Amino acid sequence: MGATGRRSGKAALALAVVALFALVTGCGGKVGENGRFGVVYMDAQGFYAGVRVGMQQEVTALGRAPQLLQLNAQGDASKESTFIDQVSAAKVDALILSPASATASVPAIKLAHDSGIPIICYNTCIADDRARQFVSAYVLGDPTRFGGLLGERAADYFRSIGKSNPKIAVVNCEFVEVCIQRRHGFEQALHAKLPGAQIVANQEGSTIDEAVDVAERILTAHPDLDAFFGEAGGATMGAVRAVQARNKVGQTVVFGGDMSTEAAQALAADEVLKGVVDISGIAVGRLAAKAADQVRTGELGAYTVVPAPIDLYATPQQGQDWLRAHPDGVP
Repeated sequence: MGATGRRSGKAALALAVVALFALVTGCGGKVGENGRFGVVYMDAQGFYAGVRVGMQQEVTALGRAPQLLQLNAQGDASKESTFIDQVSAAKVDALILSPASATASVPAIKLAHDSGIPIICYNTCIADDRARQFVSAYVLGDPTRFGGLLGERAADYFRSIGKSNPKIAVVNCEFVEVCIQRRHGFEQALHAKLPGAQIVANQEGSTIDEAVDVAERILTAHPDLDAFFGEAGGATMGAVRAVQARNKVGQTVVFGGDMSTEAAQALAADEVLKGVVDISGIAVGRLAAKAADQVRTGELGAYTVVPAPIDLYATPQQGQDWLRAHPDGVP
């Protein structure tokens, strides 16, 4: 990323990127006349679809909607890095992203910072010491509280059925720091209310397909498993599907993160999924776009954590209510 020849070549490519997104995201007037934000989504799962909708709503509400140059990085730090290099060369007014890695994403973010571009993280970010150096704002729903709400819900559920020592497996997304913090919050809250609960496995499965395979292997190793904790949406619904596929409905339940149409339907069915904690993607997208505008106008200066709301859905009725409130399925 440092060679002059590469930068000049990438500057030309950046202009091509801008031209491409002008066809997609420009809305009225001269494209980019109200500024440009580079936006990176970690993947295309439901949460990030919500972020995109919320961001578009907020930039429209600003009355001076900047052009959004957007990328789905698919969790690939190298793809993310290439895009950041491009928008840095194009001198966007802000970079908004959920970094793919707390460490591997640092060089590209440093490049953007050194190019004078304000950086706004949402959902995930780079390591805290680096974030304080390079990031202007971080939109974050407290991950410890996120996990804690699910831990409390799991403890209450097992106490209600008279089970004092449930065996629980974790399907994780711990390549990002927030998921580790979610697990810590879950375990602390669970054991505070239910000291006999046991965590018998913890394996990565961040997408639904990966999580199904991981959860099925865990069920094979632990046929008496009482519950899964899914740290994010893919992990949660993958665990639900594995329980159904292995005919464990009525024995193994799931508690997890991130609402979606499928999650709300499963919660409403009241068979496998017994609790979901959610940070609305739409709310996060709006907060991230607002923070980017505040940085651009000087309202935000030093590193600032912007809290995002956290919601617990614990009953079938709440699942039904979510479906009525989100007919398009965007969380």
